[in-house]
Amino acid sequence: MSTDDATRLGDTISERPQAMPAAWTTTLGVIAAPGLTAELAAQVGDDLADELGRRFPEQTWRVVVVEDALVTPHAATAELVDAARRRLLAERWNLAVCLTDLPLSVTGRRIAAHASVSHGVALLSVPALGAVALRRRIRESALGLVETLLGVAAGGERLGSAPASARRRLADLVELGDAPEGLAGLVALARGGRLRLLAGMLRANRPWRLAARLYRALVAALAVVAAALVTADVWRIAASLGAVRLAVLASCSIAATTISLIVVHGLWETSRHDYARDQVRLFNLVTTLTVLVGVAALYAALFLVTLAGALLLVTPDLLGQALGRPAGWHQEVALVWLATSLATLGGALGVGLEASAAVREAAYAYRADAGSD
Repeated sequence: MSTDDATRLGDTISERPQAMPAAWTTTLGVIAAPGLTAELAAQVGDDLADELGRRFPEQTWRVVVVEDALVTPHAATAELVDAARRRLLAERWNLAVCLTDLPLSVTGRRIAAHASVSHGVALLSVPALGAVALRRRIRESALGLVETLLGVAAGGERLGSAPASARRRLADLVELGDAPEGLAGLVALARGGRLRLLAGMLRANRPWRLAARLYRALVAALAVVAAALVTADVWRIAASLGAVRLAVLASCSIAATTISLIVVHGLWETSRHDYARDQVRLFNLVTTLTVLVGVAALYAALFLVTLAGALLLVTPDLLGQALGRPAGWHQEVALVWLATSLATLGGALGVGLEASAAVREAAYAYRADAGSD
């Protein structure tokens, strides 16, 4: 950031009544999106209060954590700032930090955070922080944003600009080009590329929960497993297939179940707004990955169940008699692999029986919609 830009930010801060008497209590509102983000916010609330008290001992800090999606997908960054500002005024907070699970962008660039000094509001996109060490990253990022909003150093010395540590991470919207209407302030560009963002969004979507909810598909799949393990023709087909064909069949069964879940339950999203198209693409990609991971977990569980059943029901001697030659562990594994793939395809027929609410949680936008009702 240039010296002129820093001065401009300092002028903006000095116009706001941030310097408070020592007896005053500064209330920071932390607005967290429902789900994993809200759980993490609850964990870092006390940490924020303690660290702010240490950095700014001249003030008494009160941190209030609330769960609120604020907006419904696919909202622009400016809409989220306005919604957070309305919540700040309604609650009579001094400052607000919004922890959102939405990907944020301005002027066509992906950002991790936005600080609007004039509004007293900061946004932090939790998925942009990645998928590991989230509690620490949220705490550090939120502290940096609060410092930027205050524009003062520890001990109360007014800087006339954001702290040096924050200036290294933040850029003025003016430097990025034409800012969207109604949006001003500083932004932190997202680091790590789209892969890091996708990893963070996928973790926020918690795909392992989908696998646990596919119990109707699991029941249908187990019925196919039982039939396959007692059918000699299936034994002979499995023994005749090579590893490549079995792998292709497994991939097709997982893909068919994934597509069935997305199509039957209408998880694919569309948008007519230009500003939302990139967000919709991200949502659809994360939704597809969530369903894919859930179905893959279901496949792995079925493989283990089928292996246990085969070890109990199909002895090597019995399998060898059906094949007309001695059978070893290779033939046993091939049978389990084929039966699991057939069972997963059978489970795809049962996905239509799944409760829509349970499956729709795999759609990335579902939490924001539910949280705003």
